[in-house]
Amino acid sequence: MTGMKRERTMNQQPALEVITSNEARFEVWRRRAGFVLAPLLFLVVMLMPFESLSWQAHRLAAVMAAVVVLWVTESLPLPATALLGAAACVVLRIAPAKDVFAPFADPLMFLFIGSFILARAIFLHRLDRRVAFGVLSLPVVGSSPSRILFAFGATTAFISAWISNTATTAMMFAIGMSILAFLFDNESPESQAISRRYATALMLMTSFAASIGGLATPIGTPPNVIGLGFIRQLTGVEIPFFKWAIIGVPVVVVLFLFLFFYLNYLCPAGVKEIDGSRALVAAEQGKLGAWTRGQKSVVIAFAVTVSLWIVPGIIALVLGEQSPTYLSINRSVPEAVAAIIGSSLLFLLPGDAKGSRAMTWDEAVKIDWGVVFLYGGGFALGVLSFQTGLAESIGRNLTAQLPLNGDMSVLIASTIVAVLVSEATSNTASANMVVPVVISIANAAGIDPLAPALGATFGASLGFMLPVSTPCNAIVYGSGYVPISRMIRYGILLDVVGAIVIIVLVSLLTPLLR
Repeated sequence: MTGMKRERTMNQQPALEVITSNEARFEVWRRRAGFVLAPLLFLVVMLMPFESLSWQAHRLAAVMAAVVVLWVTESLPLPATALLGAAACVVLRIAPAKDVFAPFADPLMFLFIGSFILARAIFLHRLDRRVAFGVLSLPVVGSSPSRILFAFGATTAFISAWISNTATTAMMFAIGMSILAFLFDNESPESQAISRRYATALMLMTSFAASIGGLATPIGTPPNVIGLGFIRQLTGVEIPFFKWAIIGVPVVVVLFLFLFFYLNYLCPAGVKEIDGSRALVAAEQGKLGAWTRGQKSVVIAFAVTVSLWIVPGIIALVLGEQSPTYLSINRSVPEAVAAIIGSSLLFLLPGDAKGSRAMTWDEAVKIDWGVVFLYGGGFALGVLSFQTGLAESIGRNLTAQLPLNGDMSVLIASTIVAVLVSEATSNTASANMVVPVVISIANAAGIDPLAPALGATFGASLGFMLPVSTPCNAIVYGSGYVPISRMIRYGILLDVVGAIVIIVLVSLLTPLLR
């Protein structure tokens, strides 16, 4: 979108935002700067004397410095930078190729792949739209703008817990734009005008609720899986699906309720009822028609997968985590295997056309492989930082410089740093950069690293202030309904409250994960 006018969608009413020439120049120079700063910083770190580091750790520090610059400037695509960083570790003999690329075969990679294929099927068979319009058509929603905003946001958050935040935003964005176009196109001189601030609320709800909803489950957003991978690999703590939800769901509920109340208060519609909204939703729901065979097949595959994710946690609650039944199921069907089983069912269950299947391989390979490679490359660098002793050295030095004098202070610092980094770069890059460093700091300070690592993982998914913070923000900013000043004001408020909620709930609920 850089330097280009954002296209008008669904005949929306207001004038559209255009990226200014200053913004365009900044984006161009930001990307160009990476090509200069990354190799320069690499050379500077390589030439600096670090007597406390092994030669492998020294070279890895140079590679990671260059990778971080490329991630922040986005001079290269983020996945390409992650792959290049891993390859550089082999070229510089930091570790053998089989060790560097081992994280690309980590079980969590297959959790990504399986859940992405399921999400692709949900999108292809339009189950997401069926869920969205089904909720909006409920009698309790009615024509109240406040209830429409609540239902729209709750639906967005729920869907985002299972498919990517960006895909959820893109789908709900189209629905939201349909609603707004209908509202503004059917205004009459006799009726009270609907405030354009309500359009801002609906668009921000689309983006913010999607980012919040992704925190509910391990598969809701890539930073969750990235954080879980580092926690398992570097601390030895396994956090299955059900246990993640013990913290994730309360975080989502509290943050979503806050989001709704403050958007509803700051951006009121100015009317008590929206005439014709029921008719719009009914018409859109009618276009979906009856349930198809493909949709039913996707529901079956999805239900099987979720059951395999949740049932072990229920068994653990009833029989205990040391019971033979729980241990057997947990070893035989971990989350990654459950995702592969569920996604594989799509190739067996019937599709809409006679003789077809719910998913074809041509469609399955259209998943976001970039996120998979970004995770693999970032995970490889994080693991190497511990194997070479670099992470321990960073943690020891930072601990000496920072006023960290307890578990809570490390948790607070970890969460805030992750939130700030996520404003400057992608959430996935933020998790890759911050979580392993946080674990090393906690270890150096003699503190249990689980809570700070969780705080950093959750914090990496925030970043609501700027269009560049997340793809979700960029999508709704392109609607023309969200002035940058409002995104910054409302986003920073959600960042602050989000950090507080994460710190409080992680500190209270982390003991339940042990």
